[in-house]
Amino acid sequence: MKIKTEQDLSCNEIEITMKYPQKNRQVNRIIDFLQSFDMQIKCAGENAEKLINILDIYYIESVDKKTFVYLENAVYRTDFRLYQLKSKLQTHGFVQISKSCILNINALDSIRPLFNSRMEATLKNGEKVTVNRSYLNGVKKALGGDKEE
Repeated sequence: MKIKTEQDLSCNEIEITMKYPQKNRQVNRIIDFLQSFDMQIKCAGENAEKLINILDIYYIESVDKKTFVYLENAVYRTDFRLYQLKSKLQTHGFVQISKSCILNINALDSIRPLFNSRMEATLKNGEKVTVNRSYLNGVKKALGGDKEE
C-alpha cells in the first residue's frame, strides 16, 4: 500500500481519495476507519457532558443497567444502551465479546485461550477482558479470520 499526502492551502477541509484495484475486506476496513475518525459519543464527565472520540474507546460495558465507556486511563458513563452502541459501532471495529461488553478491536494487544472455550483479551493499556465462547466467531471475523467477501 502506498500513501501519498499533499498540502493544499486552498482546501477548507481534509479530502481523501483512495484508489484500489478491487474492493476487498482491507479497503472496506480502511473506509470504515476513516469514517469513524470524527465519530463521537456523548458521555458524562465529572461536572459536564463530554464528547469521546470512538477511536479512543477501548471497550464499553453495561453494569446494572448503566453503560460505561472505558478509555486508556479513564471511565465515563453514557446514557446510550449497549445494544444501541453495538449497532452504531459494529462497522467501526467494535465487536461484542460478552452479553454485557463490546470491544474496540483496534485497542486489542493480544488474545489467548482460557479454559472452557473462552479467551482472554489483553488491551493496549494492559487491561484484560474475557471473550465468552458464544462470541468467539464474531471476534475471529473482526480480526480477519473470516476471509469471505
